[in-house]
Amino acid sequence: MNIYTKTGDKGTTSLFDNVRVSKDDIRVESYGTVDELGSFLGLAKNYVEDETIYNQIQDIQNKLFTVATNLATEDENKVKHHILDEDISNLESLIDLYMGKLNNPTGFIVPGSSKKSSYLHVARTVCRRVERRIISLSNISYVDPLVLKYVNRLSDTLYAMARYLENNQIEVKY
Repeated sequence: MNIYTKTGDKGTTSLFDNVRVSKDDIRVESYGTVDELGSFLGLAKNYVEDETIYNQIQDIQNKLFTVATNLATEDENKVKHHILDEDISNLESLIDLYMGKLNNPTGFIVPGSSKKSSYLHVARTVCRRVERRIISLSNISYVDPLVLKYVNRLSDTLYAMARYLENNQIEVKY
């Protein structure tokens, strides 16, 4: 199978529902940034020694394909897989778990006292960019509200995991 189709040589690409759009379309930017997030998570999980967290990150990576599918499909009736309330509840449970293990700290920390936390913090910031791209898309086209809610909770989840995995909680000094 060839991975090159030559159909994008003039700056357009095909969405999941076969609608052709410019490669710089906000929809493409949205799901492309989800792809970037998934790749950063793939990098991050390889620095995590804890098998449970590794598997949780991998589960999130899989769920990001559902997010991307939703964003890459213009006709909402053709979306085959959806984010569910249960997916958001699962993230909230992870947030509660990791923040609870830290006794629910307050205040900002300087991110990145270890490689494992550093990569998760980068993934968190990419996740925030995904959220901004989705909001831009939602201003011109329908986006399932659960997709946006999931991404919002995901950035909090990545923050909680990263903060839990910090070697040192270095408080910000103003």
